[in-house]
Amino acid sequence: MTITQLHYVLAVAEHQNFTKAAEKCFVTQPTLSMQIQKLEDQLNILIFDRSKKPIELTDVGKKIVHQAKNIVNEADRIQDIVDQQKGFVGGEFKLGIIPTVMPTLLPMFLKTFIKKYPKVKLKIEELTTQEIIIRINEGHLDAAIAATPLENEDIKERVLFYEPFVGYIPKHHRLNVKKKIDISDLDINDMLLLEDGHCFRDGVINLCKSFKNNAEDNFQLESGSIEMLVKLSNEGLGMTLLPYLHTLDIKEKERHNLHNFNEPSPAREVSIIYHKSELKIQITEALQDVISAIIRGAIAFQDVKIISPLPK
Repeated sequence: MTITQLHYVLAVAEHQNFTKAAEKCFVTQPTLSMQIQKLEDQLNILIFDRSKKPIELTDVGKKIVHQAKNIVNEADRIQDIVDQQKGFVGGEFKLGIIPTVMPTLLPMFLKTFIKKYPKVKLKIEELTTQEIIIRINEGHLDAAIAATPLENEDIKERVLFYEPFVGYIPKHHRLNVKKKIDISDLDINDMLLLEDGHCFRDGVINLCKSFKNNAEDNFQLESGSIEMLVKLSNEGLGMTLLPYLHTLDIKEKERHNLHNFNEPSPAREVSIIYHKSELKIQITEALQDVISAIIRGAIAFQDVKIISPLPK
C-alpha cells in the first residue's frame, strides 16, 4: 500500500469516474486503474463497484476512503513540519473568500502579500460559506475568509476584524431623517436583501429578528450583489445594510445616504478559517498577519454587537 495509491482512491471516490480522476492526478487512466487494482488485490476486497454508473464505493470502500483521508493528511504534515522547521513560506495555497468580502478586502491585501511572500502561489476562489465548509473538509481548500462563528468542530477560526453594518437609506425613506439609527428601527419588510445563500443575508435577518419576532421571508426584492442593492435602493425600492468596507467605495454624491448605528453597532466577525489538521499553517498565519495589519488602518475600533452569520 502506498500514499500514491490512496491519492488515486480518493480521486476516484470524489469524481466517481476513473478517467476524470486520472486527469486530476496527472496520470494516464490505465496507470491509475492498475494501481487501484493492485491495492484491491493486496487487501483482497473491492473498493469500488464498477458495475454502477457512476462508479460507487462499496461498504468497505467507504471505510477505506475515510481512513485514507486521515493517512494522506498526516503524510502531508511531514512536508509541513519540514517547511516550518526551515522557515519556508511557499508553495500552492488554495484560498476561498465569501462574495461579500472578496471585492473589498482582496484588493487591500493581495499586492502586499504577494510582495512579502513571493514563493506562495495563491489560488483564490469566490465561494459561499457552505461551499467553503465542504471544500475545507474535503481538503480542496487550505483556508478561507468568511463571516464567523461557524460552530463547526472540524474548522478552526482566527478573527481578522469586526466589520460594522451601515444603513444605506435613500431620500424619502422613513429613516432618512435620522442621523444615526437603532437596530429597533429596522423593519424587514422595507429592506432590500441579498438572495438566499449569502451569510450576510442571514446576518441581516438575524439582526431584525432580534428585535422583531414576526419577521417573515416575504421581502420586496432580493439581489445577488451588494452593488445592485445600492442601485435598487437609489430607485426608492427600500433601504439596505452594507458591510463597512463597501461604504468606502460609495460615490461622493451618495454618501449622504449612509447612516451609522448607535453603539453598540451591529457588526459581523470576519475570520480566516482552516481545517483542524492545520496543514500549511505557516501560510495561514502569514495571511492573517498581513490582513490584520492592513485592516487596522481601515476600520477604527468601535463598540460592536456581533451578529451571527448562521441562519436561525
